Amino acid sequence: MVWLSLASSLLTLLIAGGLSWAFLGREAALWMLFVLALALWLFHMRHLLRLMHWSLSPVGTPVPRALGVWNYVFASLARRSRADRDQRERLARTLARFREASQALPDGVIYLSSVHLIEWINPSASSLFGLDAVRDLGQPITNLVRDPAFGNYLRNPTRKAAEPLVLRSTHRDGLTLAVQVIPFGEDQEMVLARDITMAERLDTMRRDFVANVSHELKTPLTVVNGFVETVLDAGDEITAQERNHYLELALQQSQRMQRLVEDLLALSTLQADVAVAEEDSVDAQALLRTVAHEAEVLSGGRHRIELESGDAACLRGSQRELHSAFSNLASNAVRYTPEDGRIQLSWEVLADGTGRFSVRDSGIGIAPEHIARLTERFYRVDQGRSRATGGTGLGLAIVKHVLTRHQAQLEISSQPGEGSCFTARFPAARLQRSPGA
Repeated sequence: MVWLSLASSLLTLLIAGGLSWAFLGREAALWMLFVLALALWLFHMRHLLRLMHWSLSPVGTPVPRALGVWNYVFASLARRSRADRDQRERLARTLARFREASQALPDGVIYLSSVHLIEWINPSASSLFGLDAVRDLGQPITNLVRDPAFGNYLRNPTRKAAEPLVLRSTHRDGLTLAVQVIPFGEDQEMVLARDITMAERLDTMRRDFVANVSHELKTPLTVVNGFVETVLDAGDEITAQERNHYLELALQQSQRMQRLVEDLLALSTLQADVAVAEEDSVDAQALLRTVAHEAEVLSGGRHRIELESGDAACLRGSQRELHSAFSNLASNAVRYTPEDGRIQLSWEVLADGTGRFSVRDSGIGIAPEHIARLTERFYRVDQGRSRATGGTGLGLAIVKHVLTRHQAQLEISSQPGEGSCFTARFPAARLQRSPGA
């Protein structure tokens, strides 16, 4: 179409010159051709200037309209401009979605230049590293994350490709990060940071748990093996009374291991289920009397056990779990209260409708620094005394999980040498008052 338009313009010029030559003479024809050529030149120069002016205008300025061959030129440029604009819009939308996704990532993302200057930070990275997404742009990241291990990791391409760096945060206590640097683009790098504090904590708990279980089982197993080997090696050299004594001691240790396994299974079951599977209407007074009787049997008459049954009420929950929690609190009081000591079990419904089960003793008491950790698995204030009394170190952990499943709270108050008081407080929604109470 462009060539056709140019050919038609040239043909028109030649026809006009020929007619002028024929009718007006040679000189007039030359003047006519000169005027027409000048007009055509001015026409093209005008549109060429318009094209130059448009090219210098801001992006998105409409292409000017024209006549003749320039109409095809400008139309072609307009199509090209629209295609470029559509492509830019698609790229802008893609970039916006990418930035939105990066902003929403729970992991920290930082874009670095070839010389490790910060080019972009997402909110998670700002929180994890203590950076400002506006103020810190263009700053060397090693000036802001002042950890020698991070600087060495950033400058070591072999290590960056091999494994993430475990980094302890310097601006937030207890925060542990897994940091990895990934090359992308043209000599750029992307820093990815993930909060692994909870994973590290769980891993530490798992290692401690395995170590504690192994230690708890190792001692009674050693004792059992020792007594059995003694009986086997002695043969007929020991009396029947001595043999029975060794076997009784071995039985005590095997029963201790059995209690430990049972408590571990109970704790595992409680941790696996968040809510109580089956809820019953548990008579609080009857449960209290059962627990008091079990405490008397465990005490063997060595303690004064008192019972205050309080108001008649029913607890909505698991009979088995509540019995386990109350029994653990009562048995702990028996184990850690000296002979002739006093143990008081009580149940009452308070004025606000909440229920309170308490175990108070006149035992050895607990120092304040230990109280916060008493419900940890295998935590013992006095290791030797705890094992001597037959405890597994899991009783209070079981109590805590049972009460949590019943929306109840465990309150502990104690002073060394003055005894302790363990209280399970149940919300009013868990209580059903008996008629006439």
